[in-house]
Amino acid sequence: MLYHLIAFLAAIAVVLLVTPIVNDLGHKAGFVDQPNERKIHTRPMVRLGGVSIFLGNLVALLIVWNAGGFGVLPQPAEYQIWGVTLGGVAFFLIGLADDLLTLPALLRLVLQFLVAGIVWAVGVKIRIITVPFVGIVDLGWLSLPLTTVWLVGIANAINFIDGVDGLAAGVSGIAASAMFFVCMLMGEPEAGLLAAALAGGALGFLRYNFNPAQIFMGDGGAYFMGFTLAGLGVIGLVKAYTAVAILVPLLILAVPIVDTSTVVFNRLLKGQSPFAPDKRHLHHRLLKAGLSQRITVLFIYCLTLWVGSLALALAGLPGGWGYAVAASLLMGFASWYVWQRVRSSEND
Repeated sequence: MLYHLIAFLAAIAVVLLVTPIVNDLGHKAGFVDQPNERKIHTRPMVRLGGVSIFLGNLVALLIVWNAGGFGVLPQPAEYQIWGVTLGGVAFFLIGLADDLLTLPALLRLVLQFLVAGIVWAVGVKIRIITVPFVGIVDLGWLSLPLTTVWLVGIANAINFIDGVDGLAAGVSGIAASAMFFVCMLMGEPEAGLLAAALAGGALGFLRYNFNPAQIFMGDGGAYFMGFTLAGLGVIGLVKAYTAVAILVPLLILAVPIVDTSTVVFNRLLKGQSPFAPDKRHLHHRLLKAGLSQRITVLFIYCLTLWVGSLALALAGLPGGWGYAVAASLLMGFASWYVWQRVRSSEND
């Protein structure tokens, strides 16, 4: 646990130190996100905050690796750790290129599936799935398409919810924290190191990204965090041949999964590109209902914490059901509070 704490704190420290530097350089170089009728922010914002999140994770993991925190891994586990780590680097670079050069959506998608396919080849694979009324099924050759869709889908889901100050960073930080505890419970401490560093980087970034934000993470940060979360869901959680082990990552990432799936499905029904920008996401609907950015983000945090607590309880965390009950009470209060604010806004 000492190495995990080091990874968490080192990632936070690097992000806190590097983000202001990245922000200054981004303004000077002109790499800013301009406001328009579709976006919420009202002034130019640097969109390279993902650089500091990435550097925070990189430095944290290098410190732990140099100190011997990863130990000596058997070959399959070592390949999986390297697969998620280097895959995260590749996804970050794809996102960074988009932040700097504005790549076509189709090119980004092709590159992402190519990287995901390589990561699958080195051992980051979803090998099993639970089928209702059937049980656990070995996927065989279907492992490749399912794994790549999972890795690419979660990376883009985190990017899609990055539409309100602090939302993607906070949701990712909560999800990474939940994955850390589950990885430790399932005897995957090496994957837990990746989760601890990711949680530290994401939560540290909130110092500059929570409303009113000073900087955006951009596609680089969102793709990096989304891919790493998806990869952790494969190597750290979906290993045991039980329905619970397969359900846990789906619960932890339920908020971006459900939100993105709903929006993409609606776009396809209307004959639009799944990447076409619109205002159908959950955070857009809450803002339209009259909530402030802060209340919107905090409500979605509560929602993420709630489903994450259910995942921890199902995974067998000591006292997990107690945490789940507490999170359910918090979710109930948050829902009541939001309902009251919406009613007040309608009456006004």
